[in-house]
Amino acid sequence: MTADSVSPSAVAWPDAARHAAFDAWLARVAPAYGLLPASVRPASADASFRRYLRVDAVGGGSFIVMDAPPAHENCAPFVHVAALMQAAGLHVPRVLDWAQEEGFMLLTDLGAQTMLQALDATPPETRADAARPLFMAAVESLIRWQAASRPGALPPYDAALLRRELELFPEWYLARHKGVAVSAAARQTLDGVFSLITARNLAAPQVFVHRDYMPRNLMLPAQAGGPLGVLDFQDAVCGPVTYDIASLMRDAFMSWDEEFVLDITIRYWEQARKAGLMDFEDWHADFASFWRAVEWMGLQRHLKVAGIFARLTLRDGKPQYLADAPRFLAYIRHTAGRYAELTPLLRLLDQVEGAPAATGWAFGRM
Repeated sequence: MTADSVSPSAVAWPDAARHAAFDAWLARVAPAYGLLPASVRPASADASFRRYLRVDAVGGGSFIVMDAPPAHENCAPFVHVAALMQAAGLHVPRVLDWAQEEGFMLLTDLGAQTMLQALDATPPETRADAARPLFMAAVESLIRWQAASRPGALPPYDAALLRRELELFPEWYLARHKGVAVSAAARQTLDGVFSLITARNLAAPQVFVHRDYMPRNLMLPAQAGGPLGVLDFQDAVCGPVTYDIASLMRDAFMSWDEEFVLDITIRYWEQARKAGLMDFEDWHADFASFWRAVEWMGLQRHLKVAGIFARLTLRDGKPQYLADAPRFLAYIRHTAGRYAELTPLLRLLDQVEGAPAATGWAFGRM
């Protein structure tokens, strides 16, 4: 689930049969929860076929309805991961009713404002100060999630999956979006870099991984001091401990300067050490060693997401995502420029994109 706001309006149902099935299901569950069916309205959009509706309840309050057509979406992982996160002490939607064959689900409502929306509304000159307590709350929840890890509970983030994700970059970003024919030499460069990235990241300790842990998927608490709500967790896996902190600090939709990123990451590292999550090589004593691993993990994610955003535009008709692709190219260049082993990747990007003008990191949206 994501929490991109959708303007209040009537709910559109392209399929009359699905509309009828929804009305019948809602009428069936409404009495138990005091739902007001006439109040159903769009709540949020998603990069998948899922969508979310909000429905009011008698006496106040509201609930969320997930509309996930079974032909396109499997909701079982959502239900499974929600239970794992709830057991770990995270604030996630509770599944109240699930019509599995129809693809409708009634959930508790975590609110209407994401961490990203709150930060977007903050003046740039005070954004870092406003962001720090929110990021620390996100770190606290992340440590809880990782500390609850146990083998076999989630699918592995293995070499095959890491490599399959990396291949999205040449297939969708380079070939289809940029129109670049990937030559044999370019393919050889990518294969070498991808093998190196995969090996580096698989060496890290394995924990529960949200896989999209960023301000867009974190909900502000209804009361100050409460825990952040966590959404969009259905693709969770067991993978590198570096993944979710890299996702949080090198966000898909908002950029921060290096000083802020390092500050929060060090605070995460300190808490992770206390939780026993840094007992690997010299990570427990050497933040710089851990930081290098975070950068290599972030590089895998950035290459993947650049490909995904191109695919969302070209295949799924959602061009708004590709507008953030320059942010990911900047992340990729930033990391590739710091490690000699990644120089071939940097040269390939220069050939495709042209040598970039010098830029600095900035708070907020770029």
